[in-house]
Amino acid sequence: MTTAILAIFIGLFLKHMTNLESIAANIRHTLCDVSCQTKTPHLGSCLSSVDILTTLYWEILNVNPDNPKSSERDFFLLSKGHAASALYTTLAYRGFFKVDDLYQHGQTGSAFEEHPGINAPLGVESVSGSLGHALSIACGMALSTKLNNKNNRFYVLMGDGELNEGTIWEAAMFAAGKALSNLVAIIDFNKLQGTGESCDIMHLEPLEEKWRAFGWYTIRLDGHCLTSLSKAFNEAKQQNKPVCIVADTIKGKGISFMENDNNWHYRIPKVEEVQLAKKELGLA
Repeated sequence: MTTAILAIFIGLFLKHMTNLESIAANIRHTLCDVSCQTKTPHLGSCLSSVDILTTLYWEILNVNPDNPKSSERDFFLLSKGHAASALYTTLAYRGFFKVDDLYQHGQTGSAFEEHPGINAPLGVESVSGSLGHALSIACGMALSTKLNNKNNRFYVLMGDGELNEGTIWEAAMFAAGKALSNLVAIIDFNKLQGTGESCDIMHLEPLEEKWRAFGWYTIRLDGHCLTSLSKAFNEAKQQNKPVCIVADTIKGKGISFMENDNNWHYRIPKVEEVQLAKKELGLA
């Protein structure tokens, strides 16, 4: 490869990453504004997962907003259902529905429930009222797909707090036993849950070694590095067993006064705080 061609390649790559960063910034601002306008909580939990969702929906998943029920699509299942707004907002920016529709979030009769329900909008693949069950659901779907010689892949996003649930570990053993190489679990490891620090409430570490002992291929990375996330998801496609990606993240990521502050698990931002967040995100 000549120096000129390499320079062009690097330039295109940097432009692409800048575009992804811009998408992530806009998603973060919209999350803040929707929370403010609709008075719905769990903003901190949503913000920590934005870079994971951005990478999946713009880099990895075989999905098409114009044909959302395609039998050949990949499936994303949100297990940390309280981060529903992050999924809805990602789907809106990806083109599944209008961004303006997000302002129905949590309102009476709305399809945009605080935890995705049975009447969820297009692009939402499972309900997640009770945390910890989406991995089990995905195991059944992934096994069925393999038995029918289909190529669909399944991605499950979990919070570190829901790893307290026993169903997670039952599913982990099942997936390894069935060699579900079409299944990827992602842990949004922001170190906090509703009532405190995750590792003080349950003994989680060493997390990647635990999953490896259960028979999974494991990757640990910075959950806010888009390049590392893309590389890891592509690496996962090459494995002959299920893959667990432990993504070290920051609750409230992207907005300084929300980062690592567990009050934002429940707090609703004020209008002036939304404006400050917009400025910090480089959008004002």
